[in-house]
Amino acid sequence: MGTNQIRIHEVGLRDGLQMEARVVPTESKIRWATALAASGVEILQLGSFVHPERVPQMADTDSLVRRFRAGSPTGRPVLSGLVLNQKGLDRALETGVDLVCMGVSASETHSLKNTRMTGDQALELTLAMGRRAMEANRRVQVSIQSAFGCGYEGSVAEERVIRIAERYLSAGLTDISLADTAGHADPRGVRSLFRAIRRLSPEIEPACHFHDTYGLGLANCVAAWEEGVGGFEASFGGLGGCPFTAVAGGNVCTEDLAHLFGRMGLAVGLDLSGLIALSREASEFFGRDLPGSIYKTGPIRWPPDGSAVGD
Repeated sequence: MGTNQIRIHEVGLRDGLQMEARVVPTESKIRWATALAASGVEILQLGSFVHPERVPQMADTDSLVRRFRAGSPTGRPVLSGLVLNQKGLDRALETGVDLVCMGVSASETHSLKNTRMTGDQALELTLAMGRRAMEANRRVQVSIQSAFGCGYEGSVAEERVIRIAERYLSAGLTDISLADTAGHADPRGVRSLFRAIRRLSPEIEPACHFHDTYGLGLANCVAAWEEGVGGFEASFGGLGGCPFTAVAGGNVCTEDLAHLFGRMGLAVGLDLSGLIALSREASEFFGRDLPGSIYKTGPIRWPPDGSAVGD
């Protein structure tokens, strides 16, 4: 049973928005990011450093990072951003983002669709970028995408995931996130893979990134926590999905996850009311219901003082 401290990495402004056709204005993103920071998330992903013509939704990532770094670092969340290539890393380092995120896929098909590189090519690039970012004194998180299965290839051998993790460790990259890009994970497989990953080195700081494509996201988070995982990537309202997988599904919803852990008696330290208000605003903006539940139902209130479990 896990006794690890829970860290929420809010990825809604990146993974949550990358599939949305309606571009969110920078002013709205600033307001949403301010609300997320106020909610108490430990890490806040402001976007990805990709070509603005390829992903117009991410065109203001640089300006968002600069804006939120301009204030006092005391009390603000760690600011993260995703990079896919050396040019993106150049931009990330120039803006001063705190945590540089990068990764490769354990699925060859997904890798080719997502990066136009084979898995081995993407891995060598990621290792080089990781070393460079560390030399620049930046925190680095590396991920293994499609770690629990692929929408195109089906099951992914555990050995492929382990091999990538071993290469990360050999380069000194210990903050490793396993991503369920296709939403194929189940609790038994989650326990097995994280157990194997954690056996590789006591230095590993494991994190997880689950999609709720088939309704298993929260169950998989509990299984990961039971195996000692402390880092959880989630998206307000359950927004998101990978555009380069066969069936895209939203991320695990931040407020649903906080509510669940609160029901389990675990300290999350997030302001549920603020997250709920934000998800309701986002739902209005996009003109549809979002995948999350708690922003629609409200939280279970207990004890009798009326406090919301998960606050």
